Amino acid sequence: MASTLFTQNIIACVWDFDKTLIPDYMQAPLFRRYGVDEPTFWTETNGLAENYRKRGYHISPEISYLNHLLTYVMAGKMPGLSNKILRECGAEIKFYPGLPGFFESSRAWVKNKPEYAKHEIVLEHYVVSTGLAEMIRGSALAPYLDGIWACEFIENPLQPGFLRQKELLIEAASEIAQIGVMIDNTTKTRAIFEINKGTNRNPAIDVNAKVTEEDRRIPLQNMIYIADGPSDVPSFSVVKKGGGKTYAVYNPAVRAEFEQNDRLRHTGRIDHYGPADYTEANATTHWLHLHIEKICDRIVADREVTMASRVSRPPRHLNASPEDEAARKAATQPKQTTFLE
Repeated sequence: MASTLFTQNIIACVWDFDKTLIPDYMQAPLFRRYGVDEPTFWTETNGLAENYRKRGYHISPEISYLNHLLTYVMAGKMPGLSNKILRECGAEIKFYPGLPGFFESSRAWVKNKPEYAKHEIVLEHYVVSTGLAEMIRGSALAPYLDGIWACEFIENPLQPGFLRQKELLIEAASEIAQIGVMIDNTTKTRAIFEINKGTNRNPAIDVNAKVTEEDRRIPLQNMIYIADGPSDVPSFSVVKKGGGKTYAVYNPAVRAEFEQNDRLRHTGRIDHYGPADYTEANATTHWLHLHIEKICDRIVADREVTMASRVSRPPRHLNASPEDEAARKAATQPKQTTFLE
C-alpha cells in the first residue's frame, strides 16, 4: 500500500543572519580579536574582483571574502585562526532585541494550542547565511536552531598520497586553510529546497531528485522566509512563488534600510516588512505570530478534510426514537375508507 514520505505537519521559519538577526556583520568579533580594521577588510574584499581582473584573473565576488580571510591567515594577520576560535568569537555576537527568546516562544505558540497539538504540528527554525557556520554554532542562537547552512573552512587539508597513508599523523594546532562550503545568495535557494524535500533529515533524498509535492517534508507553503534586503531576492522569489510567506526587516535607526524594504514590497518581492525587533509587543512579532497561526490553521483544516474523506463512519445500532416508531406504525396501519352520502 502506497504512503507519503512525510506528514507535512511542520512549519519552517528560514532566516538570513547578518542584518536580519544581528545589526552588523557577524565577523566583527573576529576582527576585534585580531586587531584587524573591519572597514579596511571589507573595502579590500570589494576591490578584489576588479584588481584581479586587471591581472587577468576572474574571481567570483561571492567567494572573495572567504579567500581574503584565508589570505589574512597566510599573511600572519590572523595567526592560528581555527574553527574553534570562530566558535569562540561567535559567542560574542550581539542580537537584535527579543532574540534568542523569540525562537523559543514561537515554538510554544504552536505547541501549546490543543488543536495544533492534536495534529502534532511543530515549528522549526533554520539559518541560511553567507556568513560563517562555526560562528553561528558558537552563538547564543545555536541551541534554538534546527539546521544551519553557511560557509565553512577546512583545517589541515589532506596531503597528496593520503589514501595510502596507514597511520594518522599527530598534528599540531589547527588553522583554517581551505574553503569547505561556500553559500552565496543563489545557492541559498538550494538550501531552501533541501529543507523542502527533507534532504537535511534523510540523506537518501538527493536535493536534485524529483519528489512529488505531497512527498516533500516541508511544503514551500509551510515556510516563512525572513531576511533584510535585495541580496535575498532569489530566496524570496522561491518561497513566495511556492505559496509561502516572505518578510523583510530593517534596522529602525537606518532610514535607507526602511526605504529598501519599501521598494521590495512595492515590486512584489515580499509580503510585508517591519523593524528588526522581535520583542513580544513589536509589529514584526505580531506579523510572524499571525502568519504562523494561519499556516497552522490551514494544516489543521486540510488534515481534517483528509480524515473525513478517508475514514468511513463505523456501523451503529439504529435505535428509533418514540416519535419515529409511532410514525412507522401509523404508516403500516390499514387505511379506513369513508363513504360520503
